[in-house]
Amino acid sequence: MTVYKAVVFDWAGTMIDFGSFAPMGVFVEAFRHFGIDATIAEARAPMGAPKRDHIKAMLTAPRLSAEWQRAHGEAPTEADIDRIYEVFVPMNEKVVAKHSTLVPGAAEMIADLRARGLRIGSTTGYTRSIMERVFPLAAEQGYTPDNCVCADDLPEGRPGPLQMYQCFIDLRVYPPEAVIKVDDTEPGILEGLAAGCLTVGVALSGNHVGLSPEELDALPPEEVAALREKATAALHGAGAHHVIDTVADLPDLIEALERGVAR
Repeated sequence: MTVYKAVVFDWAGTMIDFGSFAPMGVFVEAFRHFGIDATIAEARAPMGAPKRDHIKAMLTAPRLSAEWQRAHGEAPTEADIDRIYEVFVPMNEKVVAKHSTLVPGAAEMIADLRARGLRIGSTTGYTRSIMERVFPLAAEQGYTPDNCVCADDLPEGRPGPLQMYQCFIDLRVYPPEAVIKVDDTEPGILEGLAAGCLTVGVALSGNHVGLSPEELDALPPEEVAALREKATAALHGAGAHHVIDTVADLPDLIEALERGVAR
């Protein structure tokens, strides 16, 4: 029996969609719909935040704000953010099913945690309408968490703690330090920290690397190591207590934590 009571997982880049491709591509397409060419790097920069907040962060960044003013004749407004968001959500609903494959080893990891008596929670920057497309596909692959708190379920999302607080209620678990939050983005790590949880970042499957398993496997070991180091530094920089390659490594980390030998 583990000393922990629950693990709360993010979705894209953590449990599904290795490389976090679904949201990245749709952000680029949504901005293009309004005559703005956003780069992949710009689309990935705010990843993990609620999607309207993500769009706001992109649109108010200096380059894209200037591009919007050039294309539309005035600085972007809150109404413009809403317009992009209204285009983004249905586009993401359409493509998310193509990017709902579980990260390799995720189903086996969940079985391991269940055998330890842990509850399994989840939070996401996706809206519930998007996640309704994902739930049955994840279930077919053996992943059915005990709850999911979506970005539009509560008045505030990441990096604040409200979604985690809802997990505590749904899962009936406390104190916060008995809960592990696992995420591939800085907003998700900050969410866990704000709620008082142990936080674990995932480096190789997530937004910071942004590659498929096949693309990653094709790289020489030294390039993979460099990508791991960059992602790990970013997640530690956000405050992650520990960083692993993917969720498949979580059982070994929990074992090490319980033995007091985790670094």
